[in-house]
Amino acid sequence: MKRAGVLLLGALPVIAAGVYFVVPGDSADSSDGSAASASSSATARSMRDDAKDRAEEEREADDALIADLPPGLAAPAKKELAQQLVSSAENSTTRWRTAYGSIEDVGDGDGYTAGIIGFCTGTHDLLTLVERYTEAHPDNGLAAYLPALREVDGSDSHEGLDPGFPAAWKAEAEVPAFREAQEEERDRVYFDPAVRLAKLDGLGTLGQFVYYDAMVFHGPDTDAEGFYGLRERAMGEAKTPGEGGSEKDYLDTFLDVRRQAMEAKRPGIDTSRLDTAQRRFLAAGNMELATPLVWEMYGDTYRVP
Repeated sequence: MKRAGVLLLGALPVIAAGVYFVVPGDSADSSDGSAASASSSATARSMRDDAKDRAEEEREADDALIADLPPGLAAPAKKELAQQLVSSAENSTTRWRTAYGSIEDVGDGDGYTAGIIGFCTGTHDLLTLVERYTEAHPDNGLAAYLPALREVDGSDSHEGLDPGFPAAWKAEAEVPAFREAQEEERDRVYFDPAVRLAKLDGLGTLGQFVYYDAMVFHGPDTDAEGFYGLRERAMGEAKTPGEGGSEKDYLDTFLDVRRQAMEAKRPGIDTSRLDTAQRRFLAAGNMELATPLVWEMYGDTYRVP
């Protein structure tokens, strides 16, 4: 996973603070400057409060819109299918629940990759998972590695993690609370934001999965190679259904943009998750991810009846 960066949708505007130069010894000017500074601060606070109120109103309006839509990928059966599809790409099996304890360094520069969604020691999401889990369960078997996890965050280093961290991860993965924590973090960082935004873009169940898989692979980042950067590029080339565009045309464009990003980062990468899975569903017009479903991943065939 790429870094689970901070994204502020509807973020507050940045207010440029005024700078006042006061002449020493001039008490009148100093008084005037203080008054002006106080007034400027009050205005800035008011503008921030107004922007916060507008953002909250927009979010409430979005929530109301989504509430009236079909559940789509969030329906239990479709959500299960989504995990099977992602797991076929991430773990070469549709049995995603077997991956809670998986951990290895796959040599992609992100350190250890672990768990059901591929949390990484080098991309912040594994650190966040362990921090949040430790808040609720202070005596867990991974808490002792938090200092090391903070040090290696953003790199592929194993310093302070070897040799014990992989074994500690596998042991903790046997604890039901840690399994639940992995699922909650997957939903909080990847699944829920992807499905929400796809619905706001007017996308059906397939489009919601396309967003989710991209969020998992590229990370919830705003840079050019992160999910939000890819979406912005795609929207620059095609209208979303929410903007009155064709759903198929937009998804075709999004997948094109995503494929370019994957190949730019890792030349020669196998893009099966796009070419013989998502594009296959799109070409068949299966916009609701209806089963039975057949796809190929890295030369292997998978079927959901």
